[in-house]
Amino acid sequence: MKPFIKYIVLIVSCVLVFGFIGKENFKEQQKKYARVKSAYNSKWEVLKKEIETKNLNLSNVILYFRVFKFEKKFEVWMKNKNEQAYILLKTLPICASSGELGPKRAEGDGQVPEGCYQISDFNPVSSYHLSLKVNYPNKSDKVRGGAKLGGDIMVHGNCVTIGCIPLQNEPIEEVYLLATEAKNSGNQIAIQIFPCELTPENFKKVLADYSNEKQTFWKELQPAYSYFEKHKQLNTFTINKSGAYVFTH
Repeated sequence: MKPFIKYIVLIVSCVLVFGFIGKENFKEQQKKYARVKSAYNSKWEVLKKEIETKNLNLSNVILYFRVFKFEKKFEVWMKNKNEQAYILLKTLPICASSGELGPKRAEGDGQVPEGCYQISDFNPVSSYHLSLKVNYPNKSDKVRGGAKLGGDIMVHGNCVTIGCIPLQNEPIEEVYLLATEAKNSGNQIAIQIFPCELTPENFKKVLADYSNEKQTFWKELQPAYSYFEKHKQLNTFTINKSGAYVFTH
């Protein structure tokens, strides 16, 4: 075998071996923490069967969270990586809230962010049982917000909040396990946070009394809601120089 071919084979082998180990290590690392280990022992078998009845492949699953602040709903959607449409796995109640409808624009405003985000970190020893970090502020928030934007926005257990999304301890264990499995497969976890279900009726009833600035922002987010409702897929987007979301199908 020629030297350069041997070199290529070595590189590919390293990527496959160490990539696989890296994926396995995340889940195993998480299971070293008492709360995560306990959640796997008490909940995983039932949760696994629930997932399998929907013909989802746990070895390579894509996870998506959708949040509605007004309805206090946290939706868990999943799909196989090689498929297009997401399937609703469950809807969980958000047990407490702070602030009002509208995006988060400054540190200390008590607001839950609104927009399109990713789960960026896991905390197995959270003060609120278990928690998943939302990557607020994103590019849009940084353009549109104040000098101090705040941070540490979490989906967590317990039932208290200042700008976070609390689900209580039992539900967050299920959500945390699902997120661990998705992360272990090397897949990003999208989370979209809406003021409410952005239907025409809710624009008239729920959102009608809010400022024009908020109305404009919600109409900007509406294509993300509408596209997912119709196709059960996430549409792609960019964020322009003014911080606005620009969605494409």
